[in-house]
This record gives sequence, structure tokens and C-alpha cells, in this order.
Amino acid sequence: MLAMIGGCASDPAPYAQLKLSEQAVAQAHAVGVPVQAPELLMAQEKLDEARAAMDRGHYREARLQAEQAELDARLAEARVLNEKSQLQLLELNGRIARLREQLGAVQ
Repeated sequence: MLAMIGGCASDPAPYAQLKLSEQAVAQAHAVGVPVQAPELLMAQEKLDEARAAMDRGHYREARLQAEQAELDARLAEARVLNEKSQLQLLELNGRIARLREQLGAVQ
């Protein structure tokens, strides 16, 4: 029991990691990740768990949950940005094809 208390006491409170995780979730919302996206839901759940662990003084658990929340939020953001990029690429390829058709018709 004493070793467990000592282990918890040696872990500093992960205030900075919690802040990073909160910012990652906010950024995911800002780029258009749907609220019901699985990764974003997991990120929010893990962030809530991290806050609860902080309240209990379980700083190591809080840090791990906050880190996972940040990664889940960043994954959600990356997926949305990738999807947007793919759509832009399809649109550009369509424009290029139309230009080539127009150039072919002119010649």
C-alpha cells in the first residue's frame, strides 16, 4: 500500500497534458470533426476520465488518459483533414479534365 501511495505521489499532476488534450479536442471541433465521430467521442470520454483521475489524485492514470485523449482527438482531426483534402483533389482533377477537354476542342 505504501509503495502504491509513493508511486502516485511521485507522479506530478498533469495539468499541462490536460490542457493539451483540451486544446486537441477543441481543434478537432474547429476543423469540422462531427461531434458523434467515434474518435472524438473516445477523446472526450478519456478526457473526462483523466479529469476524474485528477480529482482522485491518481496523476499517473490522469496523464495516461489525457495523452490518449489527445491522440484520439488528433486522429479525428487528421481523418477529417484527409477527407477534405481528398475532396479537394477530386475537384481539382475534375477541373483539369474539363480544361483538357476544352483545349482539345479548341485545337
